Amino acid sequence: MSPAPLAAWTDGRIIELDHPTPRTVRLRMHVDGRPRHLPGQHYLIRLRAPDDYTAQRSYSLASDTDDPLLEFLVERQPDGEVSEFLADVAQVGDVLELRGPIGRWFVWDTTTPVLCLVGGTGVVPAVAMARTARRLGRTDLLRIAAMAREPADLPYAAELERYGATMAYTRADVGDRPAGPFTLDELPPLLDGVELGYVCGSARFAAYAEELLVACGMAPAAIRVERFGPTG
Repeated sequence: MSPAPLAAWTDGRIIELDHPTPRTVRLRMHVDGRPRHLPGQHYLIRLRAPDDYTAQRSYSLASDTDDPLLEFLVERQPDGEVSEFLADVAQVGDVLELRGPIGRWFVWDTTTPVLCLVGGTGVVPAVAMARTARRLGRTDLLRIAAMAREPADLPYAAELERYGATMAYTRADVGDRPAGPFTLDELPPLLDGVELGYVCGSARFAAYAEELLVACGMAPAAIRVERFGPTG
């Protein structure tokens, strides 16, 4: 699979909008004639004020390329120009400026055995990879370990559970697993046969996850990291 060429700015219409948690908004958007995308890619969403002032932000895709709509999950950031608008103001029917798909480094080629170690809203690209793996019948190649404070804080938790993802909650006991982050004992079974690690989450989570993978024996060169958070 080769990444699609970078598209020009285009318009996308919000077809569905909901709030899975108080801090997030899920957008499903239609784009006429959009190029196919690969799991792990993202789009730029740009807002334009009446005086032509613009603000833009990158958001990972949760949707498989065969989905007729593009799906984004946006976390509302304090003083975030774009995220606050999308979470508090945007409505079904609104038209937004989009550019994408973008990204090569964080793309899964669908043939390499990989582990996604993701936290919070960083699960989004892993969801796209899982949906693609299901469509292609390659779920044996993709393992997911997802972490959040509590089950209610983990987007797509039910879908990830159906996929067979391993969950860790730092502030909640779930089943036989006590509250706490992933440990050196939990990850090695998930890394058996894996060639690449994909880490996505906040800067703090990404640093922890990358260090944990290295401690479990994964070579730093085999780890791909995508960090997110408020912009200055």
